[in-house]
Amino acid sequence: MKRIFIISMAVIAFLLACGQKETSSEGVQTKKPVRVKADTTVLHLAVTPTLDCLPLFVAKDQGLFSHEGVRVSLKMYQAQMDQDTAVVRGRVEGLMTDLVRAEYLQRKTHTRLQYVSATDASWQMVTYKNARIKQKRHLQDKMIAMSRYSATDLLADIVIAEASLDSGNVFKIQINDVAIRLGMLQNGIMDALLLPEPQATAARQLGSPVLFDAKEADLRMGVLAFRQDIMGNSYRQQQVEAVKKAYNAACDTINRRGVRSFGDIIVKYCGVKAAVVDSLPKDIKYQHVQSPRQSDIERAQRWLDGQNKR
Repeated sequence: MKRIFIISMAVIAFLLACGQKETSSEGVQTKKPVRVKADTTVLHLAVTPTLDCLPLFVAKDQGLFSHEGVRVSLKMYQAQMDQDTAVVRGRVEGLMTDLVRAEYLQRKTHTRLQYVSATDASWQMVTYKNARIKQKRHLQDKMIAMSRYSATDLLADIVIAEASLDSGNVFKIQINDVAIRLGMLQNGIMDALLLPEPQATAARQLGSPVLFDAKEADLRMGVLAFRQDIMGNSYRQQQVEAVKKAYNAACDTINRRGVRSFGDIIVKYCGVKAAVVDSLPKDIKYQHVQSPRQSDIERAQRWLDGQNKR
């Protein structure tokens, strides 16, 4: 426990040095939403600096939204909790998130969402190369960086269960910003982290072993969702349909040319170096718009139900 305390102090110091406030709370606005006056000619989407959002980045930069006759503004957020606040306060109409976080947001704030499409989000658990964590069972008394009430929280529990570890002896630390998570790995502050792409590739470049790949769990947790209150508006419906067409066209372009061909866009939006892009897996593919699997939605719901019982 002394080690955990010392490292926890190091985490706090690191966050202060980064000028980023991370909280251990749920990080969702629960007060009465304050709706902002929206420009209905523009559809605002909340995104994060991850490859899950690449079809949206490509659609924006290559004029695919304009081709479909829709004006789209991509609002970049470093953490899901900030996306949630933007949705609740009416600053955006839609967001790229995960099903666990989306279900939690609806339960906590009663802001209803409509799931437009599953996405190709995926995560890997990587470990600090000097931590000597070669197997999942070595996570005993170790710290895992993730985002609370999100897919990474669920995945951390899956890893802990697979290793038959006592969850009370594995410490899940809420670090919402993926860039800060990666920085902690670089500085040897955290034992293990759950990272999406391209941050997972950046971690592997640092020599970090991959302890777990979410693809092994047969889960599709990524989702593109819109506030349900806009879907009754015929003009907004037309905008969403146009976004879906542009998204599909972007997926086709990425799949045809390969992810690495969009290095400039990835560097621009995800904040990684060109060398990271050059090391991205070549087999990354994107699927057309399709509804999330009911099994994935139910998995997220069951996991959240279990959290309420703790």
